[in-house]
Amino acid sequence: MLGGLFGEERAVSFQTIWGSGDIADVETTAGTVINNETAFQVNAIFSAVSLISDTISTLPVDSYIRRDGQRTTFRPRPAWVQKPDVDMTKEAFYGSVIVSMLLDGNAFIRVYATRTGEIANLVVLNPQDVQIKRNGVGRVMFEVEGEKKLLSSEECIHIADVVRPGNMRGVSRVNALKENFGLALSLEKFASKFFSQGASTQGIIEYPGKLTAEQAKQLQEGFDARHRGWRRSHKTGILSAGATYKPTSVQNDQAQFLDSRRMAIEDVARAFNVPPHLLGLPGTNSYASVEQNNLAWVTHCLRPIVQKLEGALSPLMARYTGGETAFIRFRLDGLLRADIQSRYTAYSTALLSGFMTINDVRRLEDLPDIQDDSASTVRVPLANVNVSAANLKEQTERVDMAQRLIQVGFDPAEVLDRLGLPEMAHTGLPSVQLQPISQIDPEDPSSEYEVE
Repeated sequence: MLGGLFGEERAVSFQTIWGSGDIADVETTAGTVINNETAFQVNAIFSAVSLISDTISTLPVDSYIRRDGQRTTFRPRPAWVQKPDVDMTKEAFYGSVIVSMLLDGNAFIRVYATRTGEIANLVVLNPQDVQIKRNGVGRVMFEVEGEKKLLSSEECIHIADVVRPGNMRGVSRVNALKENFGLALSLEKFASKFFSQGASTQGIIEYPGKLTAEQAKQLQEGFDARHRGWRRSHKTGILSAGATYKPTSVQNDQAQFLDSRRMAIEDVARAFNVPPHLLGLPGTNSYASVEQNNLAWVTHCLRPIVQKLEGALSPLMARYTGGETAFIRFRLDGLLRADIQSRYTAYSTALLSGFMTINDVRRLEDLPDIQDDSASTVRVPLANVNVSAANLKEQTERVDMAQRLIQVGFDPAEVLDRLGLPEMAHTGLPSVQLQPISQIDPEDPSSEYEVE
């Protein structure tokens, strides 16, 4: 192995040797070996990684483009957006990308394109099979096991989780936090060992006389045969000839075993930015509202990962006609949906405030549009009428004023002109405010005003 290492000119990293299995994995202080494989043996790590990957990979994703400042869907939508790998489901593809990011700190996607440059297939690579280099002009190149040549950034997409300054490769959470993860694994192994050997602590049998090696072995095997294992954990032990049993370990309650396991789960939750209550720890809700808890989770955990995926895959849209400014988006709206009463209250406010239409609301609730122009027309505040009739309230007030002026004897034509109202025919009858209608001759209404 050493001859092969010194014979090559490329730099050999710990990742290369560790991934190839040429050297033994180093144990943590807790006495366990932590790597990408053994990390999944920790229940909390498996739960956190699967929770994040399953949540993001099942989100709706689509292609969009901005025209005149407005976001619209980009059509025709490239097939890879909904099915990146022709041999895998969308959920499996995006899920494997996220798992690679969370454990290794890096995700690599091999891009296969047609002669015209359009995407034919996307394949997630094993991060341990990829080495990152820079060529003579400083461009990033990828050396992939099984590939005959170096791949450019157009042929291989690199998505890093957390990157140290000056490095190109992301930091592996498993490697950086192996002591924390190793403690969690040790606690789980200890719990398994404890129950497999019985619900009593380890100890020694003290014998007053001298025993031969064969007698000591028989005494040990006889005691273990009767008391080892959880099925025999509470059987009564009998020792004769002055022998006594002395425990040599601390009881679990005295060693705060349960508190230690709880703290290990909280450490994993912090490492992956997952709220502890989502990993099953009771009494750890940060907010009284489920909506607020989901908002905190989306903001601090899911959104950064989603934006890294969008930023890495959106440049592929430029390979399509008119897609130079197109991009892809994962819709996080479904994770932030409140209960039905809160949603309906928000919709009512949006309608009354005049920035959403009835059909906009129905689309958010996955309901079909109402085939009527009024359902697609924004309404204005207060009057809650169509925008085209927004001056209806002002018009009504002017008509009321004209009515009052005419009722007290002002000339109708002059009143309409002064108030800016359209001309209209008048009956010629005097105002009923001045003369009751029953006393007016309809054939000669002006006779009531003639001076005798």
